[in-house]
Amino acid sequence: MRKVCLIAVAMAIYGCAGVRAAAQEAPKSTLAAVSKTPTIDQSLEWKSAFNPKISPDGRRVVYELQSTNWEDNSFDRNLWIADIANGEVRQLTSAKKSSTGANWSPDGKWIAFVSDRPAQISGSTADKKQLYVISADGGEAQQLSKSETDVGGFEWAPDSRRIAFAATDPEPKTLKDRKEKYGEYSVVHADYQMAHLWAIDLPDGTTNAVPEAKRLTEGEAFSVGSFAWSPDGTRIAFSGQKDPDFISSFSSDIYILTVADKAVKKIVNTPGPDTNPKWSPDGKKIAYHTAAGSKYYFYTNGRIAVVPAEGGTPEVVTAAFDEDPDLIDWGPDGIYFEAVQKTYVHVFRVNPETKAVEKLDTPEHAVAFGFSFARDFKHAAFRAALENEYGEIYAASVAPWKAKKLTSLGEQLKPFKLAHREVISWTSADGTKIEGILYTPGDFDAKKKYPLLVVIHGGPTGVDQPVVNADRYYPIERFVAKGALVLRPNYRGSAGYGEKFRALNVRNLGVGDYADVISGVDALIAKGSVDKERVGAMGWSQGGYISAFITASSDRFKAVSVGAGISDWMTYYVNTDITPFTQQYLHGTPWDDPEIYRKTSPITYVAKAKTPTLIQHGENDRRVPIPNAYELRQALEDRGVPVKMVVYKGFGHGINKPKQQRAVMEENEKWFAQYIWGEKPAPLAAPAATEKKEKE
Repeated sequence: MRKVCLIAVAMAIYGCAGVRAAAQEAPKSTLAAVSKTPTIDQSLEWKSAFNPKISPDGRRVVYELQSTNWEDNSFDRNLWIADIANGEVRQLTSAKKSSTGANWSPDGKWIAFVSDRPAQISGSTADKKQLYVISADGGEAQQLSKSETDVGGFEWAPDSRRIAFAATDPEPKTLKDRKEKYGEYSVVHADYQMAHLWAIDLPDGTTNAVPEAKRLTEGEAFSVGSFAWSPDGTRIAFSGQKDPDFISSFSSDIYILTVADKAVKKIVNTPGPDTNPKWSPDGKKIAYHTAAGSKYYFYTNGRIAVVPAEGGTPEVVTAAFDEDPDLIDWGPDGIYFEAVQKTYVHVFRVNPETKAVEKLDTPEHAVAFGFSFARDFKHAAFRAALENEYGEIYAASVAPWKAKKLTSLGEQLKPFKLAHREVISWTSADGTKIEGILYTPGDFDAKKKYPLLVVIHGGPTGVDQPVVNADRYYPIERFVAKGALVLRPNYRGSAGYGEKFRALNVRNLGVGDYADVISGVDALIAKGSVDKERVGAMGWSQGGYISAFITASSDRFKAVSVGAGISDWMTYYVNTDITPFTQQYLHGTPWDDPEIYRKTSPITYVAKAKTPTLIQHGENDRRVPIPNAYELRQALEDRGVPVKMVVYKGFGHGINKPKQQRAVMEENEKWFAQYIWGEKPAPLAAPAATEKKEKE
């Protein structure tokens, strides 16, 4: 529930033999399909590409290709590599489980990555993510680490012979002894294992000995977050907070580690989180992402600041940029960052001396992100899509901007007739302009009245965009194919529209958000395209909260689905792992200002509830703990409102396995089929009768 951190137009479509071959390995149910509407399983099986990294010489791109593994009930990722000049693509890894986080060695000879595949090294902890390295030309990957805990982030040293990585400390002996004596228990805000930095040397090829990782930081003063090597390889800049608890992010500051003697110096100590350090090319300064002292950094703009590497007064260089910049890197001609701009995403460059910000020449209607740059910063790789397109991996020359598509994942969508997406806008009750994405069928008739389903994003600083993604949680393509319009509103608080817009739901959560949703519904009704008697709403996380608000305060919807939603801010506050969220958005605690908690809680208005409501929730959700779901279910049941609650065992805030995502989508499809289209629910199958051993 934090801010979203989450292409050229005229580009030739290059053949991608490797990706086409991978598509041929999809389950037969997908390939045999000729239906114009994707089934839920087919949507879950769409392959997607992520996290492209361009080689230092700008000639090749390595990226992750995600596929669905029904047998192991997982979304697996393997590494693929593309040659930019000839468009050839080949698979680089194929081991069981996933390989992710690929990064090139500075000399371009090696690619390091992390994987939870079966370990190669004896004594490695099973199922932990370990560090691997593979030749960029292919071959067998070699395991480098044998960490007792998951390897987190890692970075190559400039000499291409060392890699620094972060890992959480293993359980100390004192904790192991305590478990032996007293059994399992934990002390809240006390039993922490800090994350620290380690370095490991690449094998030189003369011995089969496993390299030993060397610890670089230790102690209880900080837990390491993001980090980067200095250009000369003698120092590492890193962010560290007082403990690994998410609620301690406010304490994150910037430190410098001298590798030779392991000396650590704090160089940034400002209120709010300071993270993601990047060195200037000459090694004299460090750029980093900062809250710039903002007390309410959950919704105010983040900034990019620059500080001397030896310490000193930080200088903000993006103060005039009205959005949250996602810092990428510092090149010879400026500091590069990504940012959401309304329903699109672009890459920018800021001059640290003049503070002038310029957008690189990507198309205006592009959703382009995940940028990486070659050594000369004249070539880049990224993931992107234009309106009504599926995300692909691209490479580009930067000046002038000329991009080339490297994957052909959109080919897998050709058998299907998909909804059309377009950006629309309307005016909310207080005069605020709101945008959203409207999905319409290919044969849309403006004179016809359609059912309307509102799908509400989370965040609240999420943002919906007019590009094609595989359906998750809600079978949107199937809703549209069945004859509905779908509206995805970027309600107040969404990213991309500037700091003032993100702050419009401060002390106004639910209330202002609902006004934005219902005004969008009214705008479509006024155009004559919506049947006002058949309107439904659904959403997950913050979208689930707004859906709960709709259930409790409106009789204008015929059905609602609440996914992992808040029903009572008081219940949420005392159970969540992110208590600062309500403090920042409501400007108080339940003890200081109970009225604002009452005003913005759906449960306050439940006496008005009439709408049939489906509730879906992960059993082990810590972000929006499940008591919120039980509270809403009980209140609706007591009021005689039709309600169904589904609990996904073993899951947290997200439902991240394909079989359970199938269940989530099927539940939603059946719920709205019943209440929007009037279809009778399928009866439960009767258990098979058993013969009596004895006659009565």
